[in-house]
Amino acid sequence: MIEHVYRRASDASRVNAVVVATDDERIADAVHGFGGLAVMTSEAHATGTDRLAEVAAALSSEIVINVQGDEPMIDAQAINACVQSLLDHPDDVMSSARRPLAPGEANNPAVVKVVVDEHDVALYFSRSAIPFHRAGAPEPTRWAHLGLYGYRRPFLLKLARLTPTPLEQSESLEQLRVLEHGYRIRCVLTSHASIGVDTPEDLEHVRRLLTS
Repeated sequence: MIEHVYRRASDASRVNAVVVATDDERIADAVHGFGGLAVMTSEAHATGTDRLAEVAAALSSEIVINVQGDEPMIDAQAINACVQSLLDHPDDVMSSARRPLAPGEANNPAVVKVVVDEHDVALYFSRSAIPFHRAGAPEPTRWAHLGLYGYRRPFLLKLARLTPTPLEQSESLEQLRVLEHGYRIRCVLTSHASIGVDTPEDLEHVRRLLTS
């Protein structure tokens, strides 16, 4: 799975280099086996953001993109869009991506939902079905959040030092730490649906798609 993520990220024209950050030598060996670059990190990190920040601290790039290793169907154009969003909005410290929520996903806690304002800035992320649809009101547009993040490198290093927050811990969503500390995330719209592998059913679904 990590090879699929690596190769899709490498296809993004806005990306200069792809690095796998891991504390597992088995993953590093697999990456080296297909010719990729892997960096070993501390085993003490509580979150993926902490692990990413360790690697980013040694980089000189202005922008760092985090593509999670459980997104083998991630599209290169979605990655490019996250980079472009930060280039277009120099005051933003973070970007991400969203797609239309598919039928049947609203009540699936493995699919993270996001509500955005008129400028594509995230108002809230949740594993619950948001926004609530009151009887008689117009059907709201619902968005699924992709496991893809763009950071200004200095902000990423700062984020890793921020205290975990109550909503982050309640929902088990690191992006809520950003919102709770008063920062914003611009979520660009993409039509490219990705499938995060969170369950054995997800894994089998992806395997069928990749072999079809």
